[in-house]
Amino acid sequence: MRPSSRATSIGAGLVGALVFVEFVSGFLQGYYTPLASDIARHLSINDADVNWFEAAQLLLSALCVPALSKLGDLVGHQRVLWWSAVLTAVATWGIAFSSSFETYLVFWALQGVFTVWLPLEVALIYRRSLGLADRAAATRKATGVIVAALQAGAIAGALSAGATSAAFEPIWIVLAVPAILTTGVVLVIHLAVDREHVVQVGTLDGRGLAIISASLVLVTGGLSLVRTEGVGSPWPWLAMAVGAALLVPFGRWELRSPDPLVDLRVMRQPSMWPVQLTALLFGVSVLGAQVPLSTFAQTDPDEHGYGLGLDSSTVAPLIGAYVLSLLVGALVFARVSQRFSPRNCLIGATGLIAVGYGALVVAHGTIPSVAACMVVAGLGSGALVAALPAAAAAAAPEGRTAVATGLTNTTKTIGGAFASCVFGVALAQGATHATAASMSGYYTVWVVCSATAVVAAVLLTFVPRLAFADPVPLEEVAP
Repeated sequence: MRPSSRATSIGAGLVGALVFVEFVSGFLQGYYTPLASDIARHLSINDADVNWFEAAQLLLSALCVPALSKLGDLVGHQRVLWWSAVLTAVATWGIAFSSSFETYLVFWALQGVFTVWLPLEVALIYRRSLGLADRAAATRKATGVIVAALQAGAIAGALSAGATSAAFEPIWIVLAVPAILTTGVVLVIHLAVDREHVVQVGTLDGRGLAIISASLVLVTGGLSLVRTEGVGSPWPWLAMAVGAALLVPFGRWELRSPDPLVDLRVMRQPSMWPVQLTALLFGVSVLGAQVPLSTFAQTDPDEHGYGLGLDSSTVAPLIGAYVLSLLVGALVFARVSQRFSPRNCLIGATGLIAVGYGALVVAHGTIPSVAACMVVAGLGSGALVAALPAAAAAAAPEGRTAVATGLTNTTKTIGGAFASCVFGVALAQGATHATAASMSGYYTVWVVCSATAVVAAVLLTFVPRLAFADPVPLEEVAP
């Protein structure tokens, strides 16, 4: 058997196992969104308060992904993938049987560990592609496949949530469905993903992790204090200022550390820093705007003057159409990037996001118009979900692929966490009803999502033209 065939067959077996893992990951991301208003009513909280579940989960994700990605490089990607799946399953079962805002918040945050799955999987795929002539292209193709499974799972999750909530009355039965699937992920990783690993020399940067954790907790905590203390209180701004100031000693320590948590020297490469900043800005829309989309669609226009008047079962097709467009975007990215440069595809994807969310500002009055806007944004979002980890892996040094790809997830979740906090405050401001968020808050969400996509497109123009592409072999010179 030729080496390339062997590598391809092994990769196909690995990707086949990871397809199920990412399908469940997508299911988790799609299942809860149509249920946002139902969960709010179950807990007797305002629609805007559901954003704090998302913010807590994204914050924990931002804290744990760098550490777990580094541990994956050090002790084995499969081992860390399995333990993260175990914790996710425990948290998902906890969500199913929780009955208060506080317990929901704790278990929802712990469930965020599943965001490390994708960077660990990309690292597994990249390691398996060693020896292939077109290693970067093979990684992009395989990443596109598992991301397509993620988006398919999100579609299935959105549609299943509507059907399950219509069929069963107790909400714990509805929430037990993803818990069963996450238990299946634990078994699949244990049985179908081998533990082979090339040990990397290094240690976990505990001091760097502690400083960046304190920074993120202070900034997001300050944003949460805006909700409880108000804009006029000095304490939220003091907490955010201290959190931002901690980035200075963090940067100095990382530059001195022999094995840093975030290798800032690698980050300074022209093919890396625009990708990571794009992931940060991308998280604002792909992670921070989903709950507001669901709650807006489920707001009664007859009572409040805005919204689409859907419920958890009828909003599922709208969410499903958006996620389907993410699936299409993820699938076509690898093919389109073969004809155009990966950099140009990234710029085009951010442009689609900017157009989709910008159009929502004026076209949010009917279901078809909202669906059309979200499909446009979803096409660009799906391409970025597939492209950013693969681009980071191609630009990273050998043996640091999980850290680089994990960093795209970290920056993305940081962007989403901050956006969820800001959107939660914006949606609560001006709300005149005990349950519905304010229309001015929804305008803020859409404008911010569009603007951050425009900024990302500008940043990507600084990437070298042929970055992330496989090197073109030189033609043999005739003697």
